[in-house]
Amino acid sequence: MGHLNLPPSKRNPRQWKLLDIVSAFFFALVLLFFLLVFTPLGDSLAASGRQALLLSTSDPKQRHRLVELLELGHHHQPIEACPADSVDHMPCEDPRRNSQLSREMNFYRERHCPLPDETPLCLIPPPLGYKIPVQWPESLHKIWHSNMPHNKIADRKGHQGWMKEEGPYFIFPGGGTMFPDGAASYIEKLGQYIPITDGTLRTALDMGCGVASFGGSMLKEGILTLSFAPRDSHKAQIQFVLERGIPAFVLMLGTRRLPFPAFAFDLIHCSRCLIPFTAYNATYFVEVDRLLRPGGYLVISGPPVQWPKQDKEWTDLQAVARALCYELIAVDGNTAIWKKPDGDSCLPNQNEFGLEFCDGSNDPSNAWYFKLKKCVTKTSSMNGEYAIGTIPKWPDRLTTAPSRALVLKNGIDLFEADTRRWARRVAYYKNTLNVKLGTPAIRNVMDMNAFFGGFAAALKSDPVWVMNVVPARKPLTLDVIYDRGLIGVYHDWCEPFSTYPRTYDLIHVAGIESIIKLPGSSKSRCNLVDLMVEIDRMLRPEGTVVIRDSPEVIEKVARIAHAVRRSATINDKEPESHGRENILVATKTFWQLTSSSS
Repeated sequence: MGHLNLPPSKRNPRQWKLLDIVSAFFFALVLLFFLLVFTPLGDSLAASGRQALLLSTSDPKQRHRLVELLELGHHHQPIEACPADSVDHMPCEDPRRNSQLSREMNFYRERHCPLPDETPLCLIPPPLGYKIPVQWPESLHKIWHSNMPHNKIADRKGHQGWMKEEGPYFIFPGGGTMFPDGAASYIEKLGQYIPITDGTLRTALDMGCGVASFGGSMLKEGILTLSFAPRDSHKAQIQFVLERGIPAFVLMLGTRRLPFPAFAFDLIHCSRCLIPFTAYNATYFVEVDRLLRPGGYLVISGPPVQWPKQDKEWTDLQAVARALCYELIAVDGNTAIWKKPDGDSCLPNQNEFGLEFCDGSNDPSNAWYFKLKKCVTKTSSMNGEYAIGTIPKWPDRLTTAPSRALVLKNGIDLFEADTRRWARRVAYYKNTLNVKLGTPAIRNVMDMNAFFGGFAAALKSDPVWVMNVVPARKPLTLDVIYDRGLIGVYHDWCEPFSTYPRTYDLIHVAGIESIIKLPGSSKSRCNLVDLMVEIDRMLRPEGTVVIRDSPEVIEKVARIAHAVRRSATINDKEPESHGRENILVATKTFWQLTSSSS
């Protein structure tokens, strides 16, 4: 049958409309192809496409496959850079994520970590214009503005002596809200009431620390102060503190115990920290009491101490302290100083806050994701001598085996052997492996698997401070570390650490695979690739990582080190050491985002 030919005016107009659309779409594709291939737009879109692919969490299988390839050494390209707006990213303190959570007891400002499959597998870049940090001790007084160009604190607090911008630097005059004339004169005043200079006090906790003028000044007195504050409206106060070379940690006192053992600190200090100590039936004061060593000192400056319109809060604060038998040493202006009793609190059966002693099932040193308790820790609930006056003064306490080492079988012998072992190992690091310990190049140090703190103790003569991390699933030996006058925290290395990027000059870990394994098992709870990427986030450009483990593990770590842009060498262990170990020493390269990747 033949086709019926119609004149043009009689043909189907809808058929012509469809042909027009198809033709237009075809020519648009051709135009887009030429734009992508022959113009800068293509580079820009390609970069954003890589970032979109990189940050996608919709396909965990793809991520798992990449991790597997990296561990086997079959992925020969470096891990991609994260986007430019991630230069200050802290995965567990992400305001965009945590702002959706409950405000009750500041729950939303505590740690809340994404699942590994929700975490981008990328390397945090430094900010534009980043420079190798000013070295210690000059960094105590000035840092590069370009390394953290956040002016909010300087604008808001400059008149109180916190910090100010001066040329290419931020300058730190040493002031604070409660001591605008400088922390030195404030500490001198405290010295009239508490023994600051004779070695009685060594470990201190500064709550809500600002830029840590207090902690920085206490270093001159031989007191090691761990300063903490949350990630807050000032954006980067802890980042400034760490850039200065002062011990610090991002932390919020909210619904959980702070990640420290019981009776850790000789001195706890709050200068306008605005913690509501008597709220929630004095739960926060009870947590401070758990952390404060018997015979230790509590200093609160600012509200509510003799503060206008806060008479009730000040009365309640004194009442809580009396209920726990704290001795009020002095009230000097807006500063109150208490001393904790050496023995058990004289907590009465009845008090207005409903406080009671904890029962025998409570382990006061269990503090990793542990909900705050409203009960008071008995001093007698823990064996050993740990009160002020019963432990040696600094520096003798560094090398004296604490009685709390007996938490492990043959703990005293283990302690002494560990101290000798790390003295040999650190000497080998310096003299044979040429690790720059003891030079101005290294100030902020982390030991990721600290045990008794032997590595840190071996650095006692170096101009460093060490964050001793005790993995939360290993024996809880952090109390021993504090008893010997060092500082540290509990942490689980299958999660990111609570610090800003580019924090540490040197990161050390002995037995890296053991800190991600299930206790008593050969199975891992997470993977070495994510851990190495997290180490990279914490390490400063040109910083050093020292890892010791079996040859098989070190070979795997070396493959991953290449992917995270580190130059690495594998070394034999020191001759005196037993067992099968190699030592990897790697340096983080100083790379920056290119225009096409930013």
